[in-house]
Amino acid sequence: MSAAEQVTDSNFKQEVLDSAIPVLVDFWAPWCGPCRMVAPVVDEIAQQYEGKVKVVKLNTDENPAVASQYGIRSIPTLMIFKGGQRVDMVVGAVPKNNLAVTLEKHL
Repeated sequence: MSAAEQVTDSNFKQEVLDSAIPVLVDFWAPWCGPCRMVAPVVDEIAQQYEGKVKVVKLNTDENPAVASQYGIRSIPTLMIFKGGQRVDMVVGAVPKNNLAVTLEKHL
């Protein structure tokens, strides 16, 4: 079973920007209620799209550099990166269906 792995300021480029496949990044923090609500959805997406999409989580409290680089103001923010570029984003706790539809556009 694959769940979303954690990334940090130090390995973000390697894990996300240099990835050969699209990456869904969940920007979250432990104190954020909606982040906890969306976490199981993110893990389900990780399983459903295993091999097609890489799913990672970035704790914005511990990794402020990447969060500020991408202008994260509210969490959860889910960003899709492809070829090192941000191609789409979803802000807030969204149903799995909405997230899947957004992802499908970039596969």
